[in-house]
Amino acid sequence: LTADDAPLFMALLRDLFPKVLEPPKKIYPSLEESTKNVVGRQKLIERDTWMLKVIQLYETSLVRHGFMLVGPTLCGKSQIMDVLTTALTHGSPPSPHRIVVMNPKAITDAQMYGVKDLASDEWTPGVFASIWQQKNNRTLKHTSWIVCDGPIDAIWIENLNTVLDDNKILTLANNDRIPMTENCRIVFEVEDLRNASPATVSRAGIIYVSTSDLSWEPIVDSWLLKRLDLGSGRAQEVDVLRPLFDRWLKEPPPDGGPALDFFDWSVRYLKKVMEINDATQVVNIL
Repeated sequence: LTADDAPLFMALLRDLFPKVLEPPKKIYPSLEESTKNVVGRQKLIERDTWMLKVIQLYETSLVRHGFMLVGPTLCGKSQIMDVLTTALTHGSPPSPHRIVVMNPKAITDAQMYGVKDLASDEWTPGVFASIWQQKNNRTLKHTSWIVCDGPIDAIWIENLNTVLDDNKILTLANNDRIPMTENCRIVFEVEDLRNASPATVSRAGIIYVSTSDLSWEPIVDSWLLKRLDLGSGRAQEVDVLRPLFDRWLKEPPPDGGPALDFFDWSVRYLKKVMEINDATQVVNIL
């Protein structure tokens, strides 16, 4: 559910079942403590709505072997996976996790799964097929997350339906059948599910990350924290920059009309962009 739809959905449930109390939330003390330690080491900001997505991703990984992180750019999807896998690796008890990332949209269908030469009848394995065979190995002492980071395309996603369902088998054009092991997960990091069929969506767990779950303020605060590690004189620099960020990115300009901030008032984007884009541009320039 998106951040806007979640309150409406909960209100409908309360109207339908007025006498039913909300079930208690599951608490993971060890994981939450490890997650906070990782956030502190990486100079990130603990935002409750964003940290909730880390827990939701963990719960989804327990019941699903394939799941999708859906949300717009710069909402923290990659960082959610990185924080969770690092927390599990260094948690108590430790559960080593490793992430392998590829972009399926950057290669053709034949390069992804493999192709057979019609003349020589020789099979050339694809990138995804090679990664799948390498990581689905019960002798490995860690859990592998194979991340497909890129737009979903019906050309390649439909071939993974047998992987996402209860069969857990990747079938290739040369009749090879590579089963999925217990120490492997397949993750899709996408912006939307526009080109995904209902058959694919129904087989995977979905975690939607809204723009409001992160916002731009943690991006700026994290950048300012990392500036302190560059030298002893950076504390004064942070004291000067912090109110400037609030002035130009948080407070509406005087006589700005419908403008929300300085960027909206002065630039007037031809195409609507997210608020976090303004903060990212300023941080990159600085």
